[in-house]
Order: sequence, then C-alpha cells, then structure tokens
Amino acid sequence: MLRAVLSASLLLVATSVAEAGGDPVLGKHVFNRCMTCHEAATDRDKVGPHLMGVVGRTAGIAESFLGHYSEAMKSAGAAGLVWDEANLAEYLKSPKLKVPGNRMAFSGLSNNDDIANVIAYLKADPKP
Repeated sequence: MLRAVLSASLLLVATSVAEAGGDPVLGKHVFNRCMTCHEAATDRDKVGPHLMGVVGRTAGIAESFLGHYSEAMKSAGAAGLVWDEANLAEYLKSPKLKVPGNRMAFSGLSNNDDIANVIAYLKADPKP
C-alpha cells in the first residue's frame, strides 16, 4: 500500500516537473553532479552509460553499455520502460523506487526545478 502511494506521489511530481519545462543551461550546472558517472554531450560511457540521446530511448539498451546494465534495468527496458520526460523525472527523483535493484548509487534529486532543468539539458541539441 505504501509503495502504491509513493508511486502515485512520484507520478504526480513527475507530471508537474515534465510540464514545467526547464532551462538547459541551469540543467548543465546540475548535471555536473552526474558527470562522475555519466556523459551527456558524447556517446562515451563511464561508470554508467552515456546519456546522449537518452530522452526517448528504452531503458537498458545503449549498445555500448549492454554488458554492464543491471538485470533490473534490462528487465525494466524489456517491460517497456522508455525514458520520456515523465519517467526521467520519476527516476531522477528516486532511482531506487523507479527501478528497484538498479546499480545507480545516486539517491536522487530532491528539487523539482533541478529535475526539470536536467531533463531540459539532456534534451538540448546542441548542449549548452
């Protein structure tokens, strides 16, 4: 029951964040927290997969990272998880709740503006 309530709450937050737009320049600044493990401006993998073109991509299928995804992330993708704005917002808010069992050590972003800005940065082409 608690999990259902938390999931519903995350969905509401994700929907409002996704509708809020965002600023890719501010998102680049927030994304600096992610750069230890992820690259977004190139297709170079680090500890985590590159995030270039992640918006609209199915979870767990970046070809260059296939041998490194957790079973949880591969299963989420196989079950139809696509990184649209709403799903990204939920994941950035609480990665372990959105995809239980994934390997990402980051606990999430608590600020909805930061989430919207990171998503705007990930969507930006070219990156600011």
